[in-house]
Amino acid sequence: MADTPAPHLHWSNAAGLNDLRSPILIAAFEGWNDAGEASSTAARYVRDHFESTEVATIDAEDFFDFTVARPSVHLDDEGSRHIAWPSTSVYAAHIPGTDHDLVVLTGHEPQLRWRTFVDHVVTTANEVGASLAVTLGALLTDVPHTRPVQVYGTSDDRVIAEHLSLSPSTYEGPTGIVGVLGTGLRAAGIPTASLWASVPAYVSSAPSPKAALSLVEGLSTVLGTTIPCTDLEIAAAAYERQVSDLVAEDVDTAEYVERLEVDFDEEPDDNPDRLVADIEDFLRNQPGKP
Repeated sequence: MADTPAPHLHWSNAAGLNDLRSPILIAAFEGWNDAGEASSTAARYVRDHFESTEVATIDAEDFFDFTVARPSVHLDDEGSRHIAWPSTSVYAAHIPGTDHDLVVLTGHEPQLRWRTFVDHVVTTANEVGASLAVTLGALLTDVPHTRPVQVYGTSDDRVIAEHLSLSPSTYEGPTGIVGVLGTGLRAAGIPTASLWASVPAYVSSAPSPKAALSLVEGLSTVLGTTIPCTDLEIAAAAYERQVSDLVAEDVDTAEYVERLEVDFDEEPDDNPDRLVADIEDFLRNQPGKP
């Protein structure tokens, strides 16, 4: 790779970048905009389905408060102790039968130096020749686990918005790394889109394969290909059954879910206004989040 103005960006496998065709960059971050681990799960699922190869990392040292995102220790086969630091990884893959290839960026949401971090991601996007960047998010909201997951998509690029039936965002207020990254990419001339999935607030601590499945289905449309989701479909069905069993054990929770089901069923199928409002409230009401 050419010399880069991003000193924390380390390319490790230039061969994985060979002959990438107008790749689409997908970015997802673990943390507060990853309710139910849905967005990070979806990104990893797409990455693994296409047998992506790691091509770069963004070193964590200047971007993380390690008292918040702590490193982990593990033992190798010989019993030697190693430290695994939080980092951001970049993967690349070819997508057969389409006009685009794939670059996936995953990691934890950084706590420090967001503008510098975004500069590193923009450099990554430019180096791989990304034609579109799609950020993923998931939020906790008042939706029932028994109904289809709502996914809201937005793009400020008119052509992309029309092609994918997305809306421009009118949100004003506090934002997270997904919003900051989108702004940085657009300023660099890279079209962007964002997909957000809703996760039931009353099961906030449980991973949601059902929400991840809906995000993967949305990415299938973006990538212009079919992504088999049998594993996620099985996990989503099991998730719904398990949550239903837990809800049934508590009368108050069961009544609450029934009210959510009524409210959901009364909403028009093609009306995204409620989810948009939920996303905006979520962003505004995150104490201590920049």
